[in-house]
Amino acid sequence: MLDALTIVIFPALMAYAAFSDLFTMTISNWISILLVAAFIVLALFLGLPASTIALHLASGLAVLALTFTLFAFGWIGGGDAKLAATTAVWMGFDHLAEYGLGSALLGGALTLVILQFRRLPMPSWAQARAWIMRLHDKNNGVPYGVALAAAGLVLYPETRIFLASLSG
Repeated sequence: MLDALTIVIFPALMAYAAFSDLFTMTISNWISILLVAAFIVLALFLGLPASTIALHLASGLAVLALTFTLFAFGWIGGGDAKLAATTAVWMGFDHLAEYGLGSALLGGALTLVILQFRRLPMPSWAQARAWIMRLHDKNNGVPYGVALAAAGLVLYPETRIFLASLSG
């Protein structure tokens, strides 16, 4: 049962966050709260040492400090800041650099795609879809949660919590 939860919870919440950001340009607080709570519960049930759990939580706090600084300058959205931090909890310091690099590369590619998309004229069928027009609007940001989630999903099979579920 724990194996199934470990395989399903993180990917499902990350996919939900990505689609939520894509369609609404928001990532709800409950997603971040549930990600942290689920990590703690699963880590305890999988028998991860308290020191490992604490280091994973410290990883999230470090990223939260960085991303909220970026948010304060208006460089990223608040939902993106929280999603990056809660994903860092699952990655831990072991994969934090890879997560940062992967998020940056995927985010850069996503930004280039969105910028090119915004240069295209929108057909009438697309104009009737609010989410498409929101993405097309040059005054809106980029749904960076898509890149954050994708980077987390790519690295997830290498994390301690995922590997602990396989060895249990």
